[in-house]
Amino acid sequence: MRGDVLSYVVWRIIHSIPLVIGVSIIGFGIMHLAPGGPLAVYTLNPTITVTDIERIRVALGLDQPVHIQYLTWAKSMLTGTWGFTFFGGRPVLEVIVERLPATMILMGTSLALAMLIGTLIGMLGAIRRGSIFDYLSTTGAMLALSFPTFWFGLMAIYIFAIELRWLPSGGMYELGEEGNPWDLLRHLVLPAMVLTLVLVAQWSRYARSSFLDVIQQDYIRTARSKGLSTRAVLFGHAFRNAVIPLVALFGVQLPTLFSGALVAETIFSWPGMGRLFVDALNMKEYPILMGMIMFTALFVVVGNLIADIAIALIDPRVKLG
Repeated sequence: MRGDVLSYVVWRIIHSIPLVIGVSIIGFGIMHLAPGGPLAVYTLNPTITVTDIERIRVALGLDQPVHIQYLTWAKSMLTGTWGFTFFGGRPVLEVIVERLPATMILMGTSLALAMLIGTLIGMLGAIRRGSIFDYLSTTGAMLALSFPTFWFGLMAIYIFAIELRWLPSGGMYELGEEGNPWDLLRHLVLPAMVLTLVLVAQWSRYARSSFLDVIQQDYIRTARSKGLSTRAVLFGHAFRNAVIPLVALFGVQLPTLFSGALVAETIFSWPGMGRLFVDALNMKEYPILMGMIMFTALFVVVGNLIADIAIALIDPRVKLG
C-alpha cells in the first residue's frame, strides 16, 4: 500500500504542475489588467513629481514587458522568496508565513467544529427523517446559507460585544496579553462561531443526504433484521460508508473555507492571511496578492490529494493509481 500511495502522490504532483502554472499565468494577467496599479498610491501625494514616479517604476521593475515581469516573478517562486513586496521590499513568503498561524488557528478550529457538529446534525436528521428535529435542522441550514457571512459577523459583534459585552469585538489579543491562551480563546470565539455556522449548514446537508442513502441499503436492513442495536448498525455498518462522501467534501470545501475566513478576518480584525489579502488589495501589492493566489492553489491541490488518499484508505473498493 505504501508503494501505491507514494506512486500516486508523485503522479498527482506531476499532473498538478500544469494546473498551478495555469493559475499563475491567469492570476498574473488579471493583476496587470486591473485598473490603477501599485503606483497609484504614490500619485496621491501632491508633492511627488513625474520623475519620481518613473524612478519608482524602474526600481520596482514595472517598466519591463509583462512576460519579463512574469518570468522574474516565476524565478523568485522557484528560489523560495516568492518575490518582494513593493512597500518595504520584504520577501513575500516571509510575510505570508507570519500571518499563516493565525489563519490556521481560525480555519482549523472552524473546520473541526463544523465537521463534528454538522455530521452529528446530519446523522440525527437522517435517522429521524420527517421529525421536528429534521425540519428544524433543515430550515436552520437553509436560513444560514441564505444570509452572507458578513451579516452574521456584524450581528455577532452587536449582540455579544456591544450589547452583552461578553466577548471582544476584534483582534487576536488584548494589548499586553500576547501569548495568553485564555485571551486568544476569548478573541477566537466570535470569528470561529461565525465561520463555523456557515460550514455547519453546508456540512449537515451533505451528511444528512449521505446517511439517508446508506441507511436505505439492503445490508443495513439485513443488519437490523439480525437484531443488532441501532448504535451497532449506525457505527458498525453505516458510518464508515456514509463518511466517504464527506471526506471528498473536505477537499472541495477548502476554497469556501478560505473565502469565509477572509470575510471573518476582515470583520473581526483577525491578523491572518485573509486580512493580509484585503490590505494588499487596497495597496495594490501585486507580489503579495500573487503569493496568496499561489498559496491558495497549492493548498487546494494538497487538500484534494489528502482527501483522495483518505478515501482510498477508508473504502477498499477505491484503488490508487
